[in-house]
Amino acid sequence: MALTVSPLALPLPALPPVAGVRLGAMAAGIRYVGRDDLVMAEFAPGTTVAGVFTTNKCPGAPVDWCRAALKGGKARAVVINAGNANVFTGRAGAQAAKASAEAAAKLVGCRPREVFLASTGVIGQVLPAEKLTAALPGLYGALSESNWEAAARAIMTTDTFPKAVTRTAEIGGETVRITGIAKGSGMVAPDMATMLAFVFTDAKLPAALLQAMLSRGVAKSFNCTTVDSDTSTSDTLLLFATGAVKHPRVPAEGGAMLKGFRAALDAVLHDLALLVVRDGEGAQKLIRIDVTGAVSAKSAKRVALSIANSPLVKTAVAGEDANWGRIVMAVGKAGEPADRDRLSVAMGGVWMAREGTVVPGYDETPVVAHIKGREVDITVDLGLGSGAATVWTCDLTHAYIDINGSYRS
Repeated sequence: MALTVSPLALPLPALPPVAGVRLGAMAAGIRYVGRDDLVMAEFAPGTTVAGVFTTNKCPGAPVDWCRAALKGGKARAVVINAGNANVFTGRAGAQAAKASAEAAAKLVGCRPREVFLASTGVIGQVLPAEKLTAALPGLYGALSESNWEAAARAIMTTDTFPKAVTRTAEIGGETVRITGIAKGSGMVAPDMATMLAFVFTDAKLPAALLQAMLSRGVAKSFNCTTVDSDTSTSDTLLLFATGAVKHPRVPAEGGAMLKGFRAALDAVLHDLALLVVRDGEGAQKLIRIDVTGAVSAKSAKRVALSIANSPLVKTAVAGEDANWGRIVMAVGKAGEPADRDRLSVAMGGVWMAREGTVVPGYDETPVVAHIKGREVDITVDLGLGSGAATVWTCDLTHAYIDINGSYRS
């Protein structure tokens, strides 16, 4: 089915080259007709890699491949396909992944375990590896430093717009760039939260340090977003550092030298994660949920996610109904410490309920005006402690059913 671009879409920024990265996209006919569905990126020798993957216990063959390859800490290429997730495909899936990596490795001139893989699309269908491997030589021959938009578009499935973010930072007085692309629309929930994301930097960083920074950044970005509470079998976030910029050597622990880089990386991850939520299947509104006053940060996050994943809360926002009772319900069902008579609920900065009941003299008019906008803010204060968390989600509309009811057709 043809999908209308999300009203929450943001335009693609200008995407300058990242030193040490060449990439491209082409149509391999894996599932889609008349559009690019295969991406390859090649990295300079010495590129290090970090990764975070789905917590789903039924992961795809590409996730298994990447987890094993990550142990080497080095990368020379990544191959990504859309339309077929290569999940729940048994030995055939593992063989398809191996064949894909071997074909790319032969072109690049590296070991297969230096090739990383990612697939997204329909579950339970064997990946036609012969189509992928047949397309790779032509794709490899057309790689360039400037094919960022084509790559961002080629990894899309039910996405309605391409997603990319770029930032710069300084390391020892030298400017480095960080650029990321992502796809994800549905089957998006924490652990990791997007379906596929790839971040590239020309900084020179050891793999262990890269992994520590990525894991830390994901915890407060992708793992604080949800579209529909479902955790994909294919979630993959890979971070590649080509080392092409000659900045001063970074100590193993990072330290103050990486303060600016960490901030820029966190910003890229945060913005990519929100782009995914903005493109939630059928989404019309971006929802931010702030929970304060919890007994701990972990408890606050669980409460926030309970609200964010509530179909009743999400449909109320979709219907522009300022129904604070649904928020109270979602707080209470979270299984975390909460006291009805200490609980406060606000929307758009207007407190609606306090101490177990509606605020005296509460005027719903400004709240109704707020909920009619594209971005909705919900605040909950539990009144129990100092724990706080922020989570982002989107509303739930009938279009979500339309998209997912016809996904395979």
